[in-house]
Amino acid sequence: MPGATARPYRFDEMCNLYSITTNQAAIIALFRVINRYVGNLPPMPGVFPDYPAPVVRNAGAERELTMMRWGMPPPPRAGGYPVTNIRNTSSPHWRAWLSRENRCLVPANSFAEYAPEPNPETKKKDVVWLALNDDRPLFAFAGIWTEFRGDRGTKSKPIPGPHLVYGMLTTAPNAVVEPIHPKAMPVILTTKEEHDVWMCAPWDERKRGNGRCWMTRC
Repeated sequence: MPGATARPYRFDEMCNLYSITTNQAAIIALFRVINRYVGNLPPMPGVFPDYPAPVVRNAGAERELTMMRWGMPPPPRAGGYPVTNIRNTSSPHWRAWLSRENRCLVPANSFAEYAPEPNPETKKKDVVWLALNDDRPLFAFAGIWTEFRGDRGTKSKPIPGPHLVYGMLTTAPNAVVEPIHPKAMPVILTTKEEHDVWMCAPWDERKRGNGRCWMTRC
Protein backbone atom coordinates (compact mmCIF):
# COMPACT_ATOMS: atom_id res chain seq x y z
CA MET A 1 0.00 0.00 0.00
CA PRO A 2 1.47 3.39 -0.93
CA GLY A 3 2.66 5.32 2.10
CA ALA A 4 3.00 2.24 4.30
CA THR A 5 4.86 3.15 7.44
CA ALA A 6 8.27 2.08 8.61
CA ARG A 7 6.68 0.87 11.85
CA PRO A 8 3.35 -0.89 12.48
CA TYR A 9 0.49 1.30 13.65
CA ARG A 10 -1.95 0.53 16.42
CA PHE A 11 -5.33 -0.57 15.07
CA ASP A 12 -7.11 -1.24 18.38
CA GLU A 13 -9.17 1.95 18.55
CA MET A 14 -10.48 2.67 15.07
CA CYS A 15 -10.26 1.55 11.47
CA ASN A 16 -7.65 4.25 10.84
CA LEU A 17 -9.20 5.54 7.65
CA TYR A 18 -11.04 8.74 6.82
CA SER A 19 -11.73 11.02 3.87
CA ILE A 20 -11.41 14.74 3.20
CA THR A 21 -12.87 15.71 -0.17
CA THR A 22 -14.14 19.26 0.50
CA ASN A 23 -12.15 21.93 -1.30
CA GLN A 24 -9.60 24.14 0.42
CA ALA A 25 -11.73 27.29 0.23
CA ALA A 26 -14.55 25.64 2.20
CA ILE A 27 -12.09 24.38 4.83
CA ILE A 28 -10.62 27.86 5.22
CA ALA A 29 -14.09 29.42 5.56
CA LEU A 30 -15.54 26.92 8.06
CA PHE A 31 -12.53 26.82 10.36
CA ARG A 32 -11.66 30.53 10.08
CA VAL A 33 -8.17 29.93 8.77
CA ILE A 34 -5.98 32.99 8.20
CA ASN A 35 -2.74 31.41 6.95
CA ARG A 36 -2.33 28.31 4.81
CA TYR A 37 0.75 26.25 3.99
CA VAL A 38 -0.69 23.33 2.05
CA GLY A 39 -0.27 24.29 -1.63
CA ASN A 40 -2.81 22.62 -3.89
CA LEU A 41 -5.13 20.33 -1.95
CA PRO A 42 -6.70 17.60 -4.09
CA PRO A 43 -9.57 15.46 -2.74
CA MET A 44 -8.32 12.72 -0.43
CA PRO A 45 -10.89 9.88 -0.48
CA GLY A 46 -8.68 7.71 1.73
CA VAL A 47 -6.39 9.06 4.47
CA PHE A 48 -4.40 6.29 6.19
CA PRO A 49 -1.86 6.42 9.04
CA ASP A 50 1.29 8.37 8.19
CA TYR A 51 -0.34 10.02 5.17
CA PRO A 52 0.15 13.80 5.01
CA ALA A 53 -3.24 15.47 5.49
CA PRO A 54 -4.53 19.00 6.15
CA VAL A 55 -4.77 20.07 9.79
CA VAL A 56 -5.87 23.38 11.34
CA ARG A 57 -3.80 24.56 14.31
CA ASN A 58 -3.55 27.69 16.43
CA ALA A 59 -0.98 30.29 15.38
CA GLY A 60 -1.04 32.88 18.11
CA ALA A 61 -4.45 34.52 17.99
CA GLU A 62 -5.12 33.14 14.50
CA ARG A 63 -5.40 29.73 12.83
CA GLU A 64 -3.38 28.20 10.05
CA LEU A 65 -3.87 25.26 7.72
CA THR A 66 -0.85 23.02 7.27
CA MET A 67 0.01 19.44 6.31
CA MET A 68 0.86 16.89 9.00
CA ARG A 69 1.40 13.13 9.17
CA TRP A 70 -1.15 11.02 11.03
CA GLY A 71 0.37 9.31 14.08
CA MET A 72 1.60 10.72 17.41
CA PRO A 73 4.73 9.60 19.32
CA PRO A 74 3.65 6.72 21.59
CA PRO A 75 3.95 6.37 25.36
CA PRO A 76 7.27 4.81 26.45
CA ARG A 77 5.72 1.40 27.18
CA ALA A 78 3.56 1.21 24.03
CA GLY A 79 6.10 -0.68 21.96
CA GLY A 80 7.22 2.22 19.80
CA TYR A 81 4.15 2.17 17.54
CA PRO A 82 2.85 5.61 16.46
CA VAL A 83 -0.61 6.28 17.90
CA THR A 84 -3.37 7.60 15.64
CA ASN A 85 -6.21 7.72 18.18
CA ILE A 86 -6.02 8.83 21.83
CA ARG A 87 -8.55 7.82 24.48
CA ASN A 88 -6.74 8.06 27.82
CA THR A 89 -6.22 11.81 28.11
CA SER A 90 -5.48 11.42 31.83
CA SER A 91 -2.17 9.79 30.94
CA PRO A 92 0.84 12.02 31.71
CA HIS A 93 2.13 11.24 28.21
CA TRP A 94 -0.88 12.86 26.52
CA ARG A 95 -1.43 15.66 29.05
CA ALA A 96 1.69 17.37 27.73
CA TRP A 97 -0.12 17.98 24.42
CA LEU A 98 -3.57 18.99 25.65
CA SER A 99 -2.76 22.67 25.99
CA ARG A 100 -4.15 25.19 23.52
CA GLU A 101 -0.81 25.35 21.68
CA ASN A 102 -1.03 21.68 20.68
CA ARG A 103 -4.72 21.32 19.89
CA CYS A 104 -5.88 21.06 16.30
CA LEU A 105 -8.90 20.50 14.08
CA VAL A 106 -8.68 17.66 11.55
CA PRO A 107 -11.04 18.35 8.62
CA ALA A 108 -13.00 15.36 7.35
CA ASN A 109 -16.12 14.38 5.43
CA SER A 110 -16.40 10.78 6.64
CA PHE A 111 -14.55 8.02 8.47
CA ALA A 112 -14.57 4.26 8.28
CA GLU A 113 -14.84 1.28 10.60
CA TYR A 114 -14.74 -2.42 9.84
CA ALA A 115 -18.07 -4.23 10.14
CA PRO A 116 -18.17 -6.37 13.30
CA GLU A 117 -18.76 -9.62 11.40
CA PRO A 118 -17.36 -10.94 8.10
CA ASN A 119 -19.43 -10.65 4.95
CA PRO A 120 -20.91 -14.13 4.28
CA GLU A 121 -20.00 -13.89 0.59
CA THR A 122 -16.46 -12.52 0.80
CA LYS A 123 -15.61 -13.96 4.25
CA LYS A 124 -14.00 -10.59 5.01
CA LYS A 125 -15.18 -7.66 7.10
CA ASP A 126 -16.70 -4.87 5.02
CA VAL A 127 -15.52 -1.29 5.46
CA VAL A 128 -18.43 0.85 6.67
CA TRP A 129 -18.25 4.59 5.97
CA LEU A 130 -19.90 7.03 8.37
CA ALA A 131 -20.74 10.71 7.88
CA LEU A 132 -22.99 13.41 9.34
CA ASN A 133 -25.55 12.72 6.60
CA ASP A 134 -25.75 11.40 3.05
CA ASP A 135 -24.28 14.64 1.65
CA ARG A 136 -21.08 14.10 3.68
CA PRO A 137 -20.71 17.72 4.87
CA LEU A 138 -17.44 18.95 6.32
CA PHE A 139 -16.74 18.48 10.03
CA ALA A 140 -13.67 18.23 12.26
CA PHE A 141 -12.10 15.64 14.50
CA ALA A 142 -10.71 17.03 17.76
CA GLY A 143 -6.97 16.46 17.56
CA ILE A 144 -3.59 17.19 19.06
CA TRP A 145 -0.28 17.68 17.27
CA THR A 146 3.43 17.93 17.90
CA GLU A 147 6.80 17.92 16.15
CA PHE A 148 8.43 14.49 15.77
CA ARG A 149 12.16 14.30 15.01
CA GLY A 150 12.37 10.63 14.05
CA ASP A 151 11.91 8.95 10.66
CA ARG A 152 8.59 8.39 8.94
CA GLY A 153 7.80 6.82 5.61
CA THR A 154 8.60 3.25 4.53
CA LYS A 155 11.37 0.91 5.62
CA SER A 156 12.97 1.12 2.20
CA LYS A 157 12.53 4.88 1.88
CA PRO A 158 12.52 6.46 5.35
CA ILE A 159 11.84 10.19 5.48
CA PRO A 160 14.03 11.91 8.10
CA GLY A 161 12.41 14.31 10.55
CA PRO A 162 11.45 16.66 11.84
CA HIS A 163 7.80 16.01 10.97
CA LEU A 164 4.60 17.65 12.13
CA VAL A 165 2.35 14.83 13.34
CA TYR A 166 -1.17 14.61 14.77
CA GLY A 167 -3.63 12.25 16.41
CA MET A 168 -7.36 12.25 17.14
CA LEU A 169 -9.14 12.08 20.47
CA THR A 170 -11.71 9.32 20.85
CA THR A 171 -14.77 8.88 23.06
CA ALA A 172 -17.54 6.38 23.73
CA PRO A 173 -19.42 5.50 20.52
CA ASN A 174 -22.88 6.87 19.84
CA ALA A 175 -25.92 4.80 18.85
CA VAL A 176 -24.95 4.73 15.17
CA VAL A 177 -21.31 3.76 15.62
CA GLU A 178 -21.65 1.38 18.59
CA PRO A 179 -23.15 -1.57 16.65
CA ILE A 180 -20.22 -1.33 14.22
CA HIS A 181 -17.40 -0.45 16.60
CA PRO A 182 -18.38 -0.73 20.29
CA LYS A 183 -15.01 0.35 21.74
CA ALA A 184 -14.72 3.98 20.64
CA MET A 185 -15.28 6.63 18.01
CA PRO A 186 -13.50 9.90 17.22
CA VAL A 187 -14.59 13.11 18.92
CA ILE A 188 -16.63 14.97 16.29
CA LEU A 189 -16.96 18.77 16.22
CA THR A 190 -19.69 20.10 13.93
CA THR A 191 -20.26 23.77 14.84
CA LYS A 192 -18.10 26.87 14.97
CA GLU A 193 -18.81 27.11 18.69
CA GLU A 194 -17.45 23.60 19.20
CA HIS A 195 -14.39 24.44 17.10
CA ASP A 196 -13.74 27.53 19.21
CA VAL A 197 -14.19 25.73 22.52
CA TRP A 198 -11.83 22.93 21.52
CA MET A 199 -9.18 25.28 20.21
CA CYS A 200 -9.36 27.90 22.97
CA ALA A 201 -11.06 26.76 26.18
CA PRO A 202 -9.18 25.54 29.28
CA TRP A 203 -8.87 21.75 29.35
CA ASP A 204 -11.18 21.36 32.37
CA GLU A 205 -13.96 23.03 30.38
CA ARG A 206 -13.22 21.21 27.16
CA LYS A 207 -13.17 17.71 28.67
CA ARG A 208 -16.72 18.09 29.99
CA GLY A 209 -18.09 17.93 26.44
CA ASN A 210 -17.19 15.63 23.57
CA GLY A 211 -18.85 17.57 20.78
CA ARG A 212 -21.74 16.25 18.79
CA CYS A 213 -21.48 12.74 17.49
CA TRP A 214 -24.46 12.44 15.15
CA MET A 215 -23.40 10.13 12.32
CA THR A 216 -25.08 8.08 9.62
CA ARG A 217 -23.93 5.15 7.54
CA CYS A 218 -23.07 6.05 3.94
